[in-house]
Amino acid sequence: MDTQNNSANIITMTEFSSPLGPMIAGATTQGVCLLEFNNRIRLEEEFTELKRLLDAEMVPGRNAHLDQLETELKEYFDGTRKEFSVPLHIPGNEFAQSVWNTLQEIPYGKTCTYKEQSEKMNNPKAIRAIASTNGRNRLAIIVPCHRVIGSNGSLTGYAGGIDKKKWLIQFEREHSEVPAGYLF
Repeated sequence: MDTQNNSANIITMTEFSSPLGPMIAGATTQGVCLLEFNNRIRLEEEFTELKRLLDAEMVPGRNAHLDQLETELKEYFDGTRKEFSVPLHIPGNEFAQSVWNTLQEIPYGKTCTYKEQSEKMNNPKAIRAIASTNGRNRLAIIVPCHRVIGSNGSLTGYAGGIDKKKWLIQFEREHSEVPAGYLF
């Protein structure tokens, strides 16, 4: 079913398969606003919050953004795509936008610590707020919060599950031309 609706108040929803299990995706006419593993903790709460932020309803279907996302995800999992170009629609306040933009600066195959992320944002005292905002990221893989680790190298916090975070980091390192290590 193709949902071509000019209303900005529709989030078109579909499901993709991945090597890590099913993923749920949503897009408005502006871009992709959701990509999550279907077993993400508090997924229903995330749906409710996204609908509130966008004053939108979720309807099953497909649109051009979801078609592009499916292609780009396949390329990512094939190890050939390092960056996503699909348009995004990421609602959030200025702080959240700043956090999520910083995540997108972490190169494929690299990791950084929450402390390094806070320093990169010139806000070293905000580590906990930044980590919490990372956890509210609605675009798994595309906005790569999986690349942020604890200062001691531990794989702390990932709403999709630590097993998926570990897999994604290892997968990217195996397909990266960048030597493994920290970003900043």
